[in-house]
Amino acid sequence: MIVLLLNRVLFTLVKSTQTGAEVASHLWTLVAGPSRVLADPTDLLALPALGLSWWIRGRSVPARWRAVVGVPLAVLAVTATSGAPRPSVDSIDIQGQSIRAYLSGADDLVSRDGGATWTPVSDTAQRPPPASAACVPRLPQRLCYRILPGELAVVESDDYGRTWHDSWTLPPSRKDWLARESGGRSGAWTRALAVQERPGGHIVVVANGVDGILVRDVGGAWRRVGPPDGDPAADPLAPERTAAWGLAVAMLLGTVGAGLRRLYTPYSIFAMLTCVGVYLVNAAPTEWSVVGVDLLKLALGGALIGIGALTCVSLAAAGRARLRTVLGALVAGPLVFATVYLPFHGWSQGSPQSYGTALTLAVVLTGGVVAATIAWIRRDAYLTGSRTSSPT
Repeated sequence: MIVLLLNRVLFTLVKSTQTGAEVASHLWTLVAGPSRVLADPTDLLALPALGLSWWIRGRSVPARWRAVVGVPLAVLAVTATSGAPRPSVDSIDIQGQSIRAYLSGADDLVSRDGGATWTPVSDTAQRPPPASAACVPRLPQRLCYRILPGELAVVESDDYGRTWHDSWTLPPSRKDWLARESGGRSGAWTRALAVQERPGGHIVVVANGVDGILVRDVGGAWRRVGPPDGDPAADPLAPERTAAWGLAVAMLLGTVGAGLRRLYTPYSIFAMLTCVGVYLVNAAPTEWSVVGVDLLKLALGGALIGIGALTCVSLAAAGRARLRTVLGALVAGPLVFATVYLPFHGWSQGSPQSYGTALTLAVVLTGGVVAATIAWIRRDAYLTGSRTSSPT
């Protein structure tokens, strides 16, 4: 039990802190050569699997439980993916009635309708120095805006710059989502701004680095345009969705396997192959392919899923899996997918706002489903055994 708790603590430190990841990288380099361990809180979804391993280890459990439930969950507990970097908007320039946004890593953008729409331009132009402040011309009271260095924020003053107050700021709890949405690339802070007079008032256009463009309309409402040429196929929640699919399939197959009366070992092998196939298919989308997917991963994953799933079905039938257990698996699998994925989907929509809260919800809810499924299977196995052993 002490070893398991220590394992949990070390795993949490490595996956949730940069310091822990760096220490693990150095230690693993000494053992296996140059290596790099990345901090990824998504991998903490493996904690329910570690709890399951403690339950299996502490009891006299049939071999089918150890092979069928433990192995697939262990395979899925170590999978993760990452997003692709996005271009950075570094400066804004007013050119008459047009607005030009200067980008790094992509073509510049021009808007001729007050920042409502943006068009890429391939011509080269002299990039002006980023302006950290700008005022609205021809106003009785000098209304000015300026950025806060190193922050995603704009402040304004309506008393000739004597006092300043917040005009727009990104809530700190949403910075986690911004980092994910921008592909994990650093550089999301306000770089420059410009003010343009428009019919009915003025607009403010802000360069927010990898977060893209921010626009204040003539009515005073702020709108995040985001990276205009960001890849629409990029999926910020790909790691969580991959984990959800993998753990759901592992739970479904493991629950079915727990109801087998024989053929535990071959079933566990093909269940594990199916889990690996699910991971490969989910990891197939990539930025580095013309067709948008890694065809080798897709083909190999599809083959493993097809062979593994069909063989598992055949072995479940031949191994006389209990019908009630199979029906329970059809409920437990989708429930695990929901408990893993839905908290992160809510986080992407702003509720909860913190990634840590979403992760905690996913771990607790998934652990609850796993524990309830184990309790239900044990009870079903006990009742089945009692009916079989009772005299007729």
